[in-house]
Amino acid sequence: MPSISNRGGHMPPSPIRKLVPFADAAKKRGTKVYHLNIGQPDIETPKAILDAVRHTDMTVLEYSPSAGFDSYRKKLVTYYKRNDIDVTTGNIIVTTGGSEAILFAIMTCMDPGDEIIIPEPFYANYNGFAITSGVKVVPIPSGIETGFALPPIEDFEKAVTPRTKAIMICNPNNPTGYLYSAAELNTLKEICLKHDLFLLSDEAYREFCYDGRKHISALSLPGMENHAILLDTISKRYSACGGRIGAFVTRNQQVLDAAMKFAQARLSPPSFAQILGEAAVDLPADYFDGIHAEYNARRDLLVKRLTAMDGVVCPTPGGAFYAIAQLPVDNAEKFCQWLLESFSHNGATVMMAPAAGFYATPGKGRQEVRLAYVLNTDAINGAMDCLEAAIKEYNSQTKG
Repeated sequence: MPSISNRGGHMPPSPIRKLVPFADAAKKRGTKVYHLNIGQPDIETPKAILDAVRHTDMTVLEYSPSAGFDSYRKKLVTYYKRNDIDVTTGNIIVTTGGSEAILFAIMTCMDPGDEIIIPEPFYANYNGFAITSGVKVVPIPSGIETGFALPPIEDFEKAVTPRTKAIMICNPNNPTGYLYSAAELNTLKEICLKHDLFLLSDEAYREFCYDGRKHISALSLPGMENHAILLDTISKRYSACGGRIGAFVTRNQQVLDAAMKFAQARLSPPSFAQILGEAAVDLPADYFDGIHAEYNARRDLLVKRLTAMDGVVCPTPGGAFYAIAQLPVDNAEKFCQWLLESFSHNGATVMMAPAAGFYATPGKGRQEVRLAYVLNTDAINGAMDCLEAAIKEYNSQTKG
C-alpha cells in the first residue's frame, strides 16, 4: 500500500473541529450542545447582501478575473478608506476566503525551510498553512497573566535567524481576543524594518473592538509600504462565513505580481460571493452599531460568568469574539471530550476548543480553552451554567 506524504502526516487536526463527532453523538442522545467552539456567529447575514445574489441577472456563471471583479475591488477601496487604509484596486487580489489570502502570503514571501515568527497562541490553521508550504513556525509565547499582550521585543530579537522571512499577527486576535496597541504595532514595525521582514497581518475582526479602542491596520504604518501584507475576509464582518471571499492587500508590487501567479493558478475567486461582498460595502453606516453592542454585552457576560467560577482565569478580550480561559482541570482536551461524551446539565452540555491546538510549543495551553461568544446572552448563560456544574463534577470524579 502506498504511503502518504510527510506533509500529510504532519498536518495537525483542527482543535476547533476534531471534537465534532463527539458533539454529533451527544445530539443523537438528545443532549443540547452549546457551541462555543467555533467562530460561527448567530447574527443573521444582512438580507440586503443575500438579495443582491438572489436578484443577480446572470445567464452564464463565468470565471471572474483572477484578481477579482474590478467593481468589487473598487468597492473594497472605498471600504478600506473608511478604515484609514489608503489603497488602490491594483493593491488588491480577491481571494477564496481569508484562508487563501494567508496561503498566498506564505507561499509568496517564503521558501520551504524559511521561518515565520508568530506570537502564540495563534489561529490554529497558521500551522497547517505553514506545513503545506514547508515553512517553519517559530512561536513566541504570550501569557494569560498579561492578557496575551505582545511579547517583549527582546523575545523577537532572539527568535530572528538568517532563515526568518516574516512575522505574522492576527489583530484583533483569534484565539485570545487581544487587540494590539499602536505602541505594539510600532514595535513590530521596528523589528521588521531592522531585519527586513514581511509583516503578515490577519485583520478579519477589524470591526470588533471594545472599550472605545480603535483598530490600527498594519497597512497604516508609515514606512511599511514594502513590508506589510493585509489578509482579510468578509466571513465574520457580515456573518457570511460560507461566502468564502477574502482579500490579499499590499503596496509591494513585487509581492503582488508573485501572488497573482498563484491567483491565476487557481483561476478565480467565487463570483456569487463577490456580488455579496460588493453589496456589503453599501450597507448603512450604522450597520455595525447594534452588532457591536450585542457582542460587547456577550463579552461582558461571558467574562463575568467565567471569572466568578472558582479557579477560572479569563482576561477581558479587547476585540474579536473569542476569549481564552484557564480552567482548574488536569487536561482541557480530556475535559472537553468528557463534556460531550459523559456530561449533561439540565439536558445540555457545552462544546469548547481545547487551547493546546492554538500553540506550537508542546505542552502549552493544556489547561486552557478557547470560547467563542457567538451565541446570544441566554445561550451563553446556559452554557456557563453547564460549565460551572461540569468543572465541579469532573474534578470530583478525577480527584476522587
